[in-house]
Amino acid sequence: MSGSMKVSRRSHVPPFAVMQVLAEANRLRDAGASVLNLCAGEPATGASDVVRRRAIELLESGDLGYTEALGVPALRHAIAEHYGRWYDVEVDPARVAVTTGSSGGFLLAFLAAFDVGDRVALARPGYPAYKNILAALGCEVVELDCGPETRYQPTVSQLMEAYYGGGLDGLVLASPANPTGTMIRPDELAAVAAWCTDHDVRLVSDEIYHGIVYDEGSSSRTSAPLASRGGSAIGGGSPTAARYTRDGAVVVSSFSKYWAMTGWRLGWLVLPDELVGPVDALAGNVALSPPALAQHAGVAAFSPEGYAAAEENVARYAASRDLVLSRLDDLGWSRVAPADGAFYVYADVSGDGMDSVTWCERLLAEAGVALTPGTDFDGVHGRDWVRLSFAAAPTTVAEAVERVVAWRATLQR
Repeated sequence: MSGSMKVSRRSHVPPFAVMQVLAEANRLRDAGASVLNLCAGEPATGASDVVRRRAIELLESGDLGYTEALGVPALRHAIAEHYGRWYDVEVDPARVAVTTGSSGGFLLAFLAAFDVGDRVALARPGYPAYKNILAALGCEVVELDCGPETRYQPTVSQLMEAYYGGGLDGLVLASPANPTGTMIRPDELAAVAAWCTDHDVRLVSDEIYHGIVYDEGSSSRTSAPLASRGGSAIGGGSPTAARYTRDGAVVVSSFSKYWAMTGWRLGWLVLPDELVGPVDALAGNVALSPPALAQHAGVAAFSPEGYAAAEENVARYAASRDLVLSRLDDLGWSRVAPADGAFYVYADVSGDGMDSVTWCERLLAEAGVALTPGTDFDGVHGRDWVRLSFAAAPTTVAEAVERVVAWRATLQR
């Protein structure tokens, strides 16, 4: 034997750079350095007390064996009711598939919706796992260059150009988006969804940051435009594609961000009828079922106490967001994407005379602050940009900003 067996071509995807930055930050911290982590999109608080208490009860006396491949009925019903509560959208629980995080949801959705060679569009800059999963599955990724002129969101005109330039089978759309935090307006979402339906293009809507939304220039949340139940919805201004699942759209969401349950690995899909059976079959083969403990405990996230805890988190993100935006001049960041939602500030650092990878490496080594270079999100323009996550504790964000300002001052000497 040669000692070197074949490695699949599909596995040759770039690593997720934020995880590499996180690993280096952890190495420095383990060596005794003071490191502040603003590179990962991970809420600092973790799951709410009501979810934790339910998990303890389940560990002591619950049945934590395999569940249905698409998730336990109680959780699927709770998710469906959530759409009625937030958006006044009626969702049949039979069209809800609980997944192993939104990452598992994307894999199942892409497997069910696209074949090898299908062309799928997505915005650039954008979350790198979209294109990497699609590429590993043999799909052709069509990147749409989305800058400030489109508020970093894809437009119908861009879709038309891609469609007539070689065909199009799918579109992945994120609102609020990672890394930019920008949102698509309800009328624009409706136009994109209608265009996709008219052209048999599958819309996959990433809605994992729903609920984490801010008014322009302030820290308050707005009521979801699609939620009409007395204006009491707490969806936070985020239009949902759930209205369009009957027309072929797929909604992907998660407990990781709004409910701060990252390590619980719990997400969901809202599916059109024709994909329910295929996703059920795929899910049973890929993972048998999502984590049982997370599913049963996750039902408690939809309780009044669960929503209240999540809203307290959003208030903390809003305060941290305001702090960062108030220091843009001190940070030297004149080009920043609109931080409509999520918990990111995406900023151009090219004025400091180095590419974003070098900038982040030096910031971490010299000031002990971990940010993510834009190359993770944009292979064309990303060397000018960095992403700051303000999901950490407000005191951590405040100290990190002070360190970045002080570090940049040393660059000017």
